[in-house]
Amino acid sequence: MEVQETRVQTDRVLTIPNLLSMGRLVGVPIFLWLILWPVFGGPRNDGWAIVVLMLSGISDYLDGKLARRWGQISRLGQILDPAADRLYVVSTLVGLTWREILPWWVTAILAARELFIASLLPILNRHGYGPLQTSFLGKAATFNLMYAFPLLLLGDGTTWLATPAEIVSWAFIWWGTTLYWWAAIMYAVQVRQIVKADAAATS
Repeated sequence: MEVQETRVQTDRVLTIPNLLSMGRLVGVPIFLWLILWPVFGGPRNDGWAIVVLMLSGISDYLDGKLARRWGQISRLGQILDPAADRLYVVSTLVGLTWREILPWWVTAILAARELFIASLLPILNRHGYGPLQTSFLGKAATFNLMYAFPLLLLGDGTTWLATPAEIVSWAFIWWGTTLYWWAAIMYAVQVRQIVKADAAATS
C-alpha cells in the first residue's frame, strides 16, 4: 500500500484487500517449504516456489489498488501489507542462502537493513507512534527484490533461460538493495522529524 494514502477509511476486517494480504501471509510458509524441500532430501519444486512468489507480487499490487478504489483502506491492512512484504523478503533470503544460491554477504546487507529499521521502532513507541507506513521508495525496493529472487532461482536451473535470468536477477538485486537502504535512511529521517516535533511541542 503506497504512502500517498494514509487515511483509514474503514474499520472492517473482512475486506477483499485484507483477505488478499492474509492470503499472502499464508503463502510464506508454503514458499519456504517448497524452496527448502531439496535441502532435506525432497524433490526440487522451484517452479512452484516461483509461482507462489509471482502470486504474492500480483496480490501485493491488487490489495493496494482495490483498497483505494473501493474505499477499503483499513488499519489492519496497513499492518498486514508491510508485514507480508517483510516476511516474503526474509523467507526468500533464508531459503536462497540455505540453498547457497544467494551469497551470505548479500543476505547480511539486507538483514542489517531490517535490524536498522527494528532499532527505530522503540523510539517511535516512546513517542506514542506505531510503525510508520511503507513509503513508495520502500515499495519500489521490495518490488525489485521480489522480481530478482524468482529470476535468481530460475538462474539456478539448467534451461536456456538460466544464464539471462541470472544476469537480470543480479541487476534487480543491486538496484533493489540500494533502494532498500535508501528507504531505510528516509525512514530514519522521518523518525528524527517526529522526535524533534514532539520535543518542540513539549518545550
